[in-house]
Parts: sequence; C-alpha cells; structure tokens
Amino acid sequence: MQEIIALGGGGFSMTPDNLALDRYVLAQCDAVRPKICFLGQASAESADYALRFHRAFLRLGAEPSDLTLYQNTPQDVRAHLLAQDAIYVGGGNTLNMIALWRAWSIDEILHEALVQGVVLAGISAGAICWFEQGLSDSRPGGFSSVEALGFLPGSFSPHWDGEPGRRQRYHELIESGGIAQGMAADDDVALHFRAGRLHRIVAARPGASAYRLSLERGAVHEERLDAELLPDQP
Repeated sequence: MQEIIALGGGGFSMTPDNLALDRYVLAQCDAVRPKICFLGQASAESADYALRFHRAFLRLGAEPSDLTLYQNTPQDVRAHLLAQDAIYVGGGNTLNMIALWRAWSIDEILHEALVQGVVLAGISAGAICWFEQGLSDSRPGGFSSVEALGFLPGSFSPHWDGEPGRRQRYHELIESGGIAQGMAADDDVALHFRAGRLHRIVAARPGASAYRLSLERGAVHEERLDAELLPDQP
C-alpha cells in the first residue's frame, strides 16, 4: 500500500511533549520496531534537528537513522532508503532540498520506496515535497509557489494557522493561476493519503483542521475539513 503522511506542523520538532502525530506515522508501519530514516536536507542537515529526531523516535520504540548527503553518506543510498519501514522528511528550505535530491536522484529513490510500501512522511517542507507544488518561504521576499515531486496531485500549504500571510497569499496565487488548487493544514494536523487519495485527517490538538481550496467562478472556495483527534499518550 502506498502511504504518504503530510504534517502541517507539530510533531517532535515543534511539540516535543506531544508526539501523537509521530506515533501515528509509526502506526502505519507493519513492523514491531519500525526502521525510520530522517532526511534533513531542507535544514542543511542540522545536527540538532537530527538529534531531536533520534531522541523522539527512540522514545517511541522505533529504530531511527538519518541520511546525510554532505558528509558520511552511505555507500549505497538507495539500499539504505529502501530498507526502511518509513522515511521522515524535516522542514526548512523546500527549494534547496528538491534541487539537492534531484542531483542525487533521491527523488527517484523515494518514488521507488513509495511503490514498495515504505511509508513517506514529513513536516512543512517535508510535507510540501510530496505534492506537485507548494506554498513556501524558500525564496526571499515572502511566500511563493515551488515545484515539488508530484507524488500527490495539486498543491499544499503547511502552517495554515501558524504563519500570518499564508492564507492570503495562497488565495492570491490560486486566483492568478500561479499555483494549482490544493490543500492546507494547520499546525498539529496530518493528512494521510493512501494510494494517492486522502484517507484520513488526524490532529494532535482540539480544533486544528485541514482545508481544501478550489477555484470556483474566479474566486477561491475554502472548505474546512474536520480532523480526528488523536489520543495524547506519554
């Protein structure tokens, strides 16, 4: 089964005391102790970010690793990624991450992993990357459209309730044709896609939601999609 989980925000990197979304990612893996690899290229492979990932997923009973492209790169990147039960992509600069992945053919390997049943997940840039396009602050001067991998149709915006200006800019770009119609998610919300279709929306806090944005008669229609609240476990 092809599984993609796009986090609008939250998880170990934003709410380390509430790992409900990270636990949800692991729950989709068919393994007692899932192997999960962190891709931190969007944050220029921040050592602190990777350390927080390892701590969180060890706490959740997983077997974490991280893949670096700057130094200490595994001899066989493809073999390492395809050996995982899940791959988790961190936040940061989407534009730079996608460019680096394409240079290393990571995009092709990720697609192969998806087809083979590896769960693909990520937050912010790590959520945008799975769609055709995303609303990103990767470029100077505010939010703009970036091209992504296209494993999922349309566009995506994370941090819907967490970053002022996102909603207005997304509406403007959809209306002008500068970005495809798509979806958005509040912080602490994850969109779970199965075989390319939206399967479930889950949240780690009450009131957080997802949204579907479409262009109707020249104006953007924003539909709120309720999320299922996940249990908060220690």
